[in-house]
Amino acid sequence: MMDTQFRYFRLHRRDIAYFKFIIESYEGMAVVRTKDPHEAIVELMVAPGWEKDVEEVLEGLREEMAIETIP
Repeated sequence: MMDTQFRYFRLHRRDIAYFKFIIESYEGMAVVRTKDPHEAIVELMVAPGWEKDVEEVLEGLREEMAIETIP
């Protein structure tokens, strides 16, 4: 059984709302939470089975904004 995957990213603060809107527009794929608004760190909770789709969406978003993966 696969579990929800938690991933963390640093964005520009101005990009957080747009990032959240795009990710959550794919119903059931992932949920975005802002972990630290000052540092612009977001938590992405990826639903099981959606990992590949999330990567594709992130790839597209990276062409529009800076997205730093936080290990």
